[in-house]
Amino acid sequence: MALSLGKDMASLRMQLDGPVTITSQEQTAVEESVEHIYSACQGRTRLKETFPLHKSRHISYLRKGLLRLSENFECLDASRPWLCYWILHSLNLLGDQISQEQQLRLSEFLKSVQADSGGFCGNIGHLPHLATTYAAVSALASLDFEPCYDIIDTDKLKQFLENMHNDDGSFTMHKDGELDVRGAYCAAVVAQLSGIHSDELFANTGEWIAKCQTFEGGFGSRPGTEAHGGYTFCSLAALILLNKTHLINKDQLLDWAVHRQMKFEGGFQGRTNKMVDGCYSFWQGGVFPLLHHILKTDLKNLDEKEWLFSQVALQDYILFCCQYPSGGLVDKPGKSRDYYHTCYCLSGLSVAQHSFENTFIRGDQNNLIEPTHPVFNIVLNKADKMAKYLRNKRSVNEVPSK
Repeated sequence: MALSLGKDMASLRMQLDGPVTITSQEQTAVEESVEHIYSACQGRTRLKETFPLHKSRHISYLRKGLLRLSENFECLDASRPWLCYWILHSLNLLGDQISQEQQLRLSEFLKSVQADSGGFCGNIGHLPHLATTYAAVSALASLDFEPCYDIIDTDKLKQFLENMHNDDGSFTMHKDGELDVRGAYCAAVVAQLSGIHSDELFANTGEWIAKCQTFEGGFGSRPGTEAHGGYTFCSLAALILLNKTHLINKDQLLDWAVHRQMKFEGGFQGRTNKMVDGCYSFWQGGVFPLLHHILKTDLKNLDEKEWLFSQVALQDYILFCCQYPSGGLVDKPGKSRDYYHTCYCLSGLSVAQHSFENTFIRGDQNNLIEPTHPVFNIVLNKADKMAKYLRNKRSVNEVPSK
């Protein structure tokens, strides 16, 4: 934010008023690396140079990931649908289109990890899991090709979601697995995209999510836990899908959310007193379009041109501090690139560039990327296209024969 505001950068750095800790030392180191970058950028600003989003480098990095991954990705062996989603969504945001052959190959892989009992697994032979089910369905929507939608067995998928649903409204991530608000969001998105949503499937879910709101205003993973950016986005997006936003304290949520943008770096932190992280460009930045949606009926003078955070400052952080030189995006300066941070940095950049029908572009017009759906985090229109197709398919199949 120091760069976009044109203020003395030192005055915006975090003021440490207690004993030195590992966290405070790390915060100081991050601020020093960001200050080094922003000081150089201020000089370039005076020369009226542009700050490009290196689209071709990012596309090259992402396309390589669709073909082959190095042995370093062995730790993500149980997250293969996530890799599909992260890469496909990132390519869509950058306006890149893969071949129809690649689309069908990817859908065949996702079909191979669809469990006989419904839902999608992290890899062949694993247990079906709500998170990888969300990733697989989102990846299929991102493919934007009707033959790919047909691999989803919606009857078994609905049965899987019903089995994960608990009487109190919460969702278990997998059989005998952990329970947190991610499950409710993943289930709500999957049900909407697959055309299988029903009030019965989400009985008491809105009420359970509301209990996850903390005294700070954000949402924890489950009742009684610390407010966190990822869980807050999941909670609010799920409540919107379930039409249950009246159950929460909107003012407290707004107060918590606006204080997560870092004054110096311009990016977002995930929790109070934590460091900036590029992935929260979406998990926190993506909360604001959702908040705007639910606040506009209460606040008649709410600005209809921009979100309630500094969109330019977030773009500064992503463009100047998160781009890896040879493609891909990172958590913060000095970190390694990966597909997760590439996806969510670009998703956050999309949120920062697009508000209503307005665009706010840091740098020149070539930096503009596609708008993402504020609830599903899939490029606009792709989510609605798949949901409509699968709803129509189910309605045809349910017509009794004469």
